[in-house]
Amino acid sequence: MPSKSPLLSLAALALLLAACSPTVQLQAPDKPIEINMTVNIKHEILVKVEKEVQQLFDSNKGLF
Repeated sequence: MPSKSPLLSLAALALLLAACSPTVQLQAPDKPIEINMTVNIKHEILVKVEKEVQQLFDSNKGLF
């Protein structure tokens, strides 16, 4: 007579596998996403200031 142990083990394994159903959840982040663009802003300001300084040197040749 076959033992009940393999059948019991197989039934327990089937129940465990059925209980472990994977789920996927999508949630919005708690904090807003930050995009730091200070590098581009600094670059634009430096170019504008550099042009103004060059014009100042061009208009006052005897300054230096």
